[in-house]
Amino acid sequence: MIEDGLFVRFPAERLYAVHNWPALPPGKIGITPGPAMAAADRIEITIDGRGGHGAHPHAAIDPVLVAGHIITAAQSIVSRNVSPIDTAVVSICSMQAGNPGAMSVIPAHAKLVGTVRTFRPATQDMIERRLNELVPAIAAAFGAKATLKYERIYPATVNHDAEAAFAMRVAETLVGPENVARNLDPSMGSEDFAFMLQARPGAFARLGQGGADGGCFLHNSTYDFNDAVIPLGAGFLASLAERAMPLPE
Repeated sequence: MIEDGLFVRFPAERLYAVHNWPALPPGKIGITPGPAMAAADRIEITIDGRGGHGAHPHAAIDPVLVAGHIITAAQSIVSRNVSPIDTAVVSICSMQAGNPGAMSVIPAHAKLVGTVRTFRPATQDMIERRLNELVPAIAAAFGAKATLKYERIYPATVNHDAEAAFAMRVAETLVGPENVARNLDPSMGSEDFAFMLQARPGAFARLGQGGADGGCFLHNSTYDFNDAVIPLGAGFLASLAERAMPLPE
């Protein structure tokens, strides 16, 4: 949308967005100054070994074994390279190798797919660098080859201070100060509104809708949106516009 000229066709000075949030009770609005949602990167690791018979592993180069060591090493990046007062996540979420019906066949190839979540560009750069160092080195230690494809999908969603403070004040007029969650913990989830916040100042708020206590968070097959919070969400957006651009008396 931005590349297609969104802000040329529709000039905007400030931007605001609201996302429903099951971790907050209905009637509450949460706003986080600074980083609110993490950057999302995609990693794909391809491991090339040499197939063989499971009864004769010495004659093969097992990519499944290599994958296991890469997974373990990838998890060590956060625990041993990221400062304890910083935040990052490296998750390997998919592994594909071999055939479940071939119990004694060592495959020739394996693939790992996962995600990296960070708030700080320096941390993002470091994790990408460490993965590029570890992946081929670990594979080489076992006689295999491995390549890493690292894609930066979404940047971090970073609220601007003045706009976040303004959104908090508007929220207080609607639900009262006691129902505004200031300094709401950032989420390691990601949000494409981040691109808009890079183009214009603004803030991303979260609207309480309840339900997380029962174990059903966002992106869950049993998730059910709480329709009762729609008027508050719409009212919050309308109030932001009304207070930012008041009509002349």
